[in-house]
Amino acid sequence: MQDQHRDRVPAAEAETPKKRSVVLGIGGGIAAYKAAELCRALVQRDFSVQVVMTAAAQEFVRPLTFAALTGRKVITGLFSSESSEATLSSAVEHIGVAQEHELLVVAPATAHLLAKFSHGLADDFLTTMYLAFTGPVILAPAMNSNMWLHPATQANLAALQARGHRIVEPGEGFLACGMEGPGRLAEPEEIAQAVSAELNRRRDLEGETVLITAGPTQEPLDPVRFISNRSSGKMGYAMATAAAQRGARVTLISGPVHVPAPRGVIVIPVRTADEMRAKVFENLDRSDIIIKAAAVADFHLTDVPAHKMKKTAARLSVELDPTVDILAELGSRKGDRLLIGFAAETENLEREARRKLETKNCDMVVANLVNGEGTGFDSDQNEISLALRTGEYFSLPRASKRELADRILDEILKLRRALAAPVHGR
Repeated sequence: MQDQHRDRVPAAEAETPKKRSVVLGIGGGIAAYKAAELCRALVQRDFSVQVVMTAAAQEFVRPLTFAALTGRKVITGLFSSESSEATLSSAVEHIGVAQEHELLVVAPATAHLLAKFSHGLADDFLTTMYLAFTGPVILAPAMNSNMWLHPATQANLAALQARGHRIVEPGEGFLACGMEGPGRLAEPEEIAQAVSAELNRRRDLEGETVLITAGPTQEPLDPVRFISNRSSGKMGYAMATAAAQRGARVTLISGPVHVPAPRGVIVIPVRTADEMRAKVFENLDRSDIIIKAAAVADFHLTDVPAHKMKKTAARLSVELDPTVDILAELGSRKGDRLLIGFAAETENLEREARRKLETKNCDMVVANLVNGEGTGFDSDQNEISLALRTGEYFSLPRASKRELADRILDEILKLRRALAAPVHGR
């Protein structure tokens, strides 16, 4: 009887689901005290939490607080503090932690940490582990308003977002420094919800191959001048990041941009519309979904001079010809693939989106108004409308391009199901 009882215990234990594992990185700022609330919220969601504190964070909150909340040793340095001699296990612990956990959330993410993450500096456990970490990363910044709005901080944030990291934006209000404005750490419950959403993200593009174009093209006028446009490539890169994180094999054909390459994505650089067309059709046959987010120049100079045109006092006239219409050609050759076009307009958004949907034989057109209000070209945010083959037309509220990328992918999958559904009476 005793033997039978012993046999049943391991079986019951084997049925216990494994907890999802999270690394909670804590930066050095007054908002570090809120990290204790976040830690408790994550534990209450039944996550296994490994806390990593920077040296500065330990000046605000003691590690014992987090050890009590998690029931685990808090990592406070790159080498073990339990021995005066560095051991192999302590020297590579940052690699083990990076490999053993599913998600990294940093709260508060100080301006200093954002800068180190952005530039790949690794001088403590958290920043070293970050470079070895391959899973999703959530950053919850907190700092003085002027520090938050400084161009250097905003540039670092843009680079981290382009890398695929999710930013939980700080709130506005009274700050510890006495100022009032943006920079307060988001509420712990909001950050915990972002962690839950990221870990529960669907892998609904597993097995799919997605072909995406992004950025502008540059059409030469002579060896030193070219025609182009203001496209930053951020929307196309956000689409590539989102598709890859949802399990797709992604090929990104990109014009000249200053955006870091997304992780896990094949990036093919091109410069002109002709080069982009060649690479698109080279990769068409193995693609299931085509997303044409590139802003291809509409005109080019057919006969480019071999030498620089000299400036004179006389008026110069240049005859330009239309570039190849890649989207229209794709529309005629797409077969049963889904084709998504983009349209940046300055007026008559719905009319132009529907016109492009029909004339280019697209299944969806993502349209936005280009204006000077922080959306569209050059911005990290956008406000878009979708025209669908099913006849629907609707708008999505202003959000980060990364968030909108997931919304667009959601609608692509819904559209595919709708187009595949049988029509009654047939």
